[in-house]
Amino acid sequence: MYTYSKQIPILASPDVLVVGSGSAGATAAIAAARLGQSRSAAFEVMLLERYGFLGGTSTTVLDTFYGFYTPGKVPKKVVSGVPDDVIAGLKQLDRAIERPNTFGAGTGITYNPEFLKVVWERLALAAAVRLLLHTFVTDVVMEHDRIVGVIVSSKAGLGLIRAAIVVDASGDADVAALCGAPFERAGDIDPAQTLTTTFRMANVNRAEADKVSRASFLEKLRQAARTGNYDLPRKEGSVHVTPIAGVTATILTRVSVANPTDPSDLTSAEIEGRRQALEYERFLRECVPGYSQARIVAFSTQIGVRETRRIYGEYRLTREDVLSARKFDDSVGLCGAPIEDHFSGEGTRWEYLPEGETVSIPYRTLLPKDVQGLLVAGRCFSATHDAHASVRSMAQCMAMGQAAGAAAGLCARSRKNPRELSYPDLRRALVEMGATLETPAMGHPART
Repeated sequence: MYTYSKQIPILASPDVLVVGSGSAGATAAIAAARLGQSRSAAFEVMLLERYGFLGGTSTTVLDTFYGFYTPGKVPKKVVSGVPDDVIAGLKQLDRAIERPNTFGAGTGITYNPEFLKVVWERLALAAAVRLLLHTFVTDVVMEHDRIVGVIVSSKAGLGLIRAAIVVDASGDADVAALCGAPFERAGDIDPAQTLTTTFRMANVNRAEADKVSRASFLEKLRQAARTGNYDLPRKEGSVHVTPIAGVTATILTRVSVANPTDPSDLTSAEIEGRRQALEYERFLRECVPGYSQARIVAFSTQIGVRETRRIYGEYRLTREDVLSARKFDDSVGLCGAPIEDHFSGEGTRWEYLPEGETVSIPYRTLLPKDVQGLLVAGRCFSATHDAHASVRSMAQCMAMGQAAGAAAGLCARSRKNPRELSYPDLRRALVEMGATLETPAMGHPART
C-alpha cells in the first residue's frame, strides 16, 4: 500500500477508473461512460491497459466469444446490451461468424482478433472513454478501508490516478489484492485450471481438412501420442475455422504452473506453451489431412490463463448454484455455459446445466470484502473453482463488466459506495442499456 508523496505527479482524477481492458474492463468502461455522459457532460471515465491495444484475452489469446448462447437443441441468447454493440461492430467489418462449439457448450461467435482491437477502440472512444495504454498499476492509495487511487508505471515513470470509484478488471484481481481484499489463489483449495498457448495456422486446405470428423481427429491425436514420436500432453482439444480463408485456430496445448501471478512461473509457462505449440503443429502437418502445407503464422500474444486469484465477495457463487440454475434477486447477468474444468491431465471435465437453463450472476459477487470504493469484473469475481469454470466465459465477463461499469457510474454520480447502491437503481440502468437479466422464478430458491 502506497503512502502518497508529492513527488509523484497526479496524472488524472476521473470519476471512474477501470483497470484492465479485457472483455470485462472494456465493457465496464463503455457502460460507465455512456451512463455518466447521459447524466453529465463533465463525467470522466479512464481505462488503463498494459498492452498497446484493448481486448485482453479477447485479442491476445482467443478468437471466439462463448457464453452468448445457452447450449442445447434450442440456443437462447442470454447476454446483451453493450456486448451486442461489440458483435455489431465486428459484423460491420464483415469479420465475425457463428459456429457450434466443439464440446456442445453453445454457439460461439468467431472473429478476427486484429479487427476486434479496432472495434473495442471505436466503442470506447465513441463513449468518450479516456484511454491510457502501455500502463501498469503497481500499487494503490488507501484512505482507511477505501481505495482512492492507484499508482501506475509507464515509460514516463510513476504517476498517481485518483478516482471516485475503481473497477478491477485485471483478470488477476491485482487491484483488489493490493487493497488487502481477501481472495483464493487458484490451486489453494482445488487444482488450478491449466494454461493454453493458442496458435493460428495458415495455408490449410479446408476441403481436405473438413473431411476429417471430430472423432477421427481425436483418434489421430491419440494414436500419434501412443507412438511416442510426439509429445502431446493433451489428448483432445480443438482446431476450428476462422473468418480468414485457409486459416484455422487451435486450443490444443496444456501447461501447468504453480502460480501464474508469479513472473518466474509465467515465464516458464510462456516458453513451454510455444514449445508444445510447435509439437502440435508437427502432428497436424504430418498426421491430419489438409495440413501438410500449413504452418503456424501466429502464437497468442500471451499464454491463455484461465484462473488465478478469485476474490471473496459479499456472495460466493458455488457449483450447486450453477448446476441447479439458481436465480438471485440481485442478478446482473446470466450464464448457461457448462462447468468446463481444464485440469492437469489428458482430458477436460464438463458438467451441464439443465437444458436451456441459466444461473444468474449476483451483484454481490462483484463486491470484494473489506474494501470500499472498489468493484471487480471478469474472471476474478467471487466464485468457487467449479462455479468459476462455468461463468468465466468472455460473454459473461462482458455482462459482469457492463454491470460493474453501470454500478460504478451510478456510485460516482451519487457519491455512494458500491455496497450502498440500490439494486433497483442498478437494475433499471442495466435494463436501459439492453442487458438481459432474470427475476426470481417459481421453483428457484431466492437469494440468501
